[in-house]
Amino acid sequence: MPRPGPARRDHPTSLLPAALDLAARGIPVLPLRAGKVPFANCHACRGNACGGRPNMKTPGPCTCPQPCHGWAAATTNPHTLTARAWAAAWARAHAIAYHPGGAGLTVVDLDNADAIHWATGALPATRRVTTTRGEHWIYRGTMRSLNAARPGVDIKSTMSYTRWLTTGTGTVTALPDAVRALADKQPDTPRPVPYATAAAPAPARNGQCPHRTPAYLERGITMGEQRITQARATIHATVYRTFLAVLSTHGRCGCLTHAHIARLFAAAQTMGESPRHCTDAWINARTRLGL
Repeated sequence: MPRPGPARRDHPTSLLPAALDLAARGIPVLPLRAGKVPFANCHACRGNACGGRPNMKTPGPCTCPQPCHGWAAATTNPHTLTARAWAAAWARAHAIAYHPGGAGLTVVDLDNADAIHWATGALPATRRVTTTRGEHWIYRGTMRSLNAARPGVDIKSTMSYTRWLTTGTGTVTALPDAVRALADKQPDTPRPVPYATAAAPAPARNGQCPHRTPAYLERGITMGEQRITQARATIHATVYRTFLAVLSTHGRCGCLTHAHIARLFAAAQTMGESPRHCTDAWINARTRLGL
């Protein structure tokens, strides 16, 4: 992995030069707004109306000049990075992110001391970057990204982004089979956290779910998607309130399936929310409702 100098944190005026430095070394970058999330899709791209599908197996096509579509917007093109729309985003950005898979890398994101202890005993040494809560271990090679590969461990590679912090220490080594094996244990299609693991759904009246009318449920999910994708600001709050509204109606009666939850998560991610933020918002909404 190249060794550009560290990007100074939380100083927007320094972000674009640092991003260009990374891009010149073959690392696709994009700006992050407050909360370490990408900038939301522009009006023309909301709901993937442009055809871009950043959460599917292909990110396009999309020729939007804005830094849209999360990880799929990451680029090494200096003309794109300095274009007017991107320059405006850099001026408001709080951090730099990069697409590890686009740079031929995999980041093992270790969130706590226990995860670091596991990696030290289970994985070969490689470049290590200190994070707020733990460490990033960076390997040469790509694989499928996934959250919660094991307790405290996320994998960031293809179709994912992670924050650029510093160059780190150590030499990048080849992606080991021990990391690839973590993905082999996971389902092919990532699923959101189940909606009723903390407590069983409350019994429905007369032994039947009162909301099983397909049109009623479909309308509720569609309205939730629209509420998220049409938000003009406060995306975090909008996602949380939408999850809360859906759960308050359907969270106790057994209506919701993983497919319904995945639709809400996908809508949130088109607006720049990360899978982790979606999961946190879902869990918080369930907790508030006592589910």
